Amino acid sequence: MLLARMQSDCEYYLDYGGRDPKRLWAGDEERQIDLMIKLHDSFKEGEKPQWLTMDKILEYKKEMMVMVE
Repeated sequence: MLLARMQSDCEYYLDYGGRDPKRLWAGDEERQIDLMIKLHDSFKEGEKPQWLTMDKILEYKKEMMVMVE
């Protein structure tokens, strides 16, 4: 459930949230993505969520970090 919440936060951040890091669960773009990667990696290979792939997490990272750097 936390991973789904973090994904929703990323979607909001990129769309209606005005890219405000206070809208993210972790409060910081880099920390948000790092935690999402760790959560995703914590699942065994056959149990990883199909609704959120590592590729999608990395896509969020690319989109979110553009403005931060």
